[in-house]
Amino acid sequence: MIDITGVERAILVLASVIVVAALLSAGLILLLAPWLKAYALARPNARSSHREPTPQGGGAAVIVATLAAAWLGAALTAGAIDAAGQFAAVTAGAVLLACVGAVDDMRGLPVVPRLVLQCAAVAIVIAALPADLRVVPLLPWWLERACLLLGGLWFINLTNFMDGIDWMTVAEAVPMTGALVVIGVYGELPLLPLLAAAALLGAMLGFAPFNRPVAKLFLGDVGSLPTGLVLAWLLLHLAARGHLAAALLLPLYYVADATLTLARRLSAGAAVWQAHRTHFYQRATDGGFAVSEVVTRVFLLNLALAALALLTVLRPGPVVGAVALALGAAVVAALLVSFARGTRI
Repeated sequence: MIDITGVERAILVLASVIVVAALLSAGLILLLAPWLKAYALARPNARSSHREPTPQGGGAAVIVATLAAAWLGAALTAGAIDAAGQFAAVTAGAVLLACVGAVDDMRGLPVVPRLVLQCAAVAIVIAALPADLRVVPLLPWWLERACLLLGGLWFINLTNFMDGIDWMTVAEAVPMTGALVVIGVYGELPLLPLLAAAALLGAMLGFAPFNRPVAKLFLGDVGSLPTGLVLAWLLLHLAARGHLAAALLLPLYYVADATLTLARRLSAGAAVWQAHRTHFYQRATDGGFAVSEVVTRVFLLNLALAALALLTVLRPGPVVGAVALALGAAVVAALLVSFARGTRI
């Protein structure tokens, strides 16, 4: 059990962070609602999953609540100040991505400047990492950092790509951050990432009632992009603690759906930077699944992946890790096939 100033204080601080983030997220959404309806309305088009004009930009409240609650938790917690510089970089990168997303939500942003600014945000976070933080020590340091940059850029975009139907990001982020909080309580995640995971969990819970099908509010790029950055940073710390299998399992559905879809579109010669409706979860809704059915299946799958990730943390070792990854890949593949074929499992 992680020692803050005792088990009771640890639980109290984490619970406070979750509650504060949830209340702040919901409160900011209510405060911003009139402005979002006036200036950030997403109108249906051929690629949309909704039929009525719906405000987007609720992610601004989510990311503000996440960062504020995490910093509050750090202020209340002995030892968190040691990583304050690193989390300041995460905050700066998240704010930059939120600004990029806000512009894209309201006016649109060309692909090149969007990617350049996303690279800058990821680079800010990577530059602040401790020099001795390694995920794959066998790789040269510079090559590993380059891979982290590319991986972070992809994770930001796949989080954005997967936020295409109501509650999808909630169904991904809540089990993932919940598992990270449990893992952190067992001492297998650094203190500040643990607080950030609790804050993002709370902020997503505060957003969830507004996004439940049929959604009255969308996350928007202003929320999905920085959420992807924060999640990537959390998973990086988990992997650096020697739990690479867990870090791969937690986002496995998101990564598989987005990556396979990208590969399929590349092989077909499609313009991969353009919006589309060919993700597996979108094909499922086109094939007759209700949105609630899709997100329920994704949520349950993510709970299973979280359980497998926890198993690899509690019972570390190459055999357990390999078996858990194989099981995780099998259940993800089964759901993807079900979505692609429009058949229920």
